[in-house]
Amino acid sequence: MRGRNNLLENSLQEKQPVEFTAMGLEQLAELKKQLAEEKKSKQTAKPTQKKNPNPVDPVVLIIGKLQRLYPKAFPKNPTPKVPLKIGILEDLQARSEEIGISTEDLQLAIKTWCKSSRYWQACKEGADRLDLDGNPDGVVEATGAAHAKGMVRKQAKAKQSPTE
Repeated sequence: MRGRNNLLENSLQEKQPVEFTAMGLEQLAELKKQLAEEKKSKQTAKPTQKKNPNPVDPVVLIIGKLQRLYPKAFPKNPTPKVPLKIGILEDLQARSEEIGISTEDLQLAIKTWCKSSRYWQACKEGADRLDLDGNPDGVVEATGAAHAKGMVRKQAKAKQSPTE
């Protein structure tokens, strides 16, 4: 209380109107209002998006979509992969507009799916090849099985050798 009285007395002694202090508060209130409006306009103009430190490979997203659409042909891990029918890519490309995936993306996804060791291990002689609906459509022949065995060995060897 004493400090306020001193301020008032000093203002009166110096012949400064008390409204001067009130006017300063009005200016401060106006400035606070302007700053709040600026902050609000920045938030609406530029929504902050956090960048994902580990972006997902688009091929993985495409394969995920194929797994949802055709779970028998593209089973999720840990279920073993199955040998796909010869010409499965053409079947998918014929449906590309229907499923909403470009033919180029389908080609990349099938290439990625079929070059894994899980896929090569599934390609044993006499194993049924499956179509998109999971129906048998051909079998893995001896040459296909031999190629698959070679690919498994090649991948295992690549994992064992140190990279330079």
